[in-house]
Amino acid sequence: MDAPAGEAMEARTHMNRKSMRMLTVAGVALGAMVLTACNPTLRTHGYRYTDGEVPEIQVGEDTEATLLATLGSPSVRGTFEENTWYYITDTREYLAYLRPNTLARRVIAVRFDDDGTVVEVNEYDASDSRQVNYVARTTPTRGRELTLLEQVLGNVGRLPTDQISGQDNLPGGAGGPRRND
Repeated sequence: MDAPAGEAMEARTHMNRKSMRMLTVAGVALGAMVLTACNPTLRTHGYRYTDGEVPEIQVGEDTEATLLATLGSPSVRGTFEENTWYYITDTREYLAYLRPNTLARRVIAVRFDDDGTVVEVNEYDASDSRQVNYVARTTPTRGRELTLLEQVLGNVGRLPTDQISGQDNLPGGAGGPRRND
């Protein structure tokens, strides 16, 4: 074998090893990115407890003011039960592009009397929730739907009436107040 041919072959072998190493590194990097994209992310929404547990709420002693000082503003105030405050916490798991999955839910409902004193405290979790079925009906609109061809060719052949009859297109139909020219 010639010396230049041997050097060329050795250079090619060296390039093949180099490109194989680069492909291996790129494959490992791509695999790592794919695996981290599938790693679930946990997020807590709503009211966050500072020490992990809610401070004790005393029925008959605590008021709206003391509850605001210890727990802060509620997540929601009752719409129909105006004297009820709700502190809601959700822990959800997010996985790539999929819909989030609720892992834990905690709702604390505090009801007050007319003077603002705590009357009742209830705690609910995810097992107390109910599934709501949405109705997929639509409200019909007046008129009819035009096809694409009807929309494109709808005004072909119509003549502008104000140029033929001398009357403007007034709201409410033809006629209207007379113009004194």
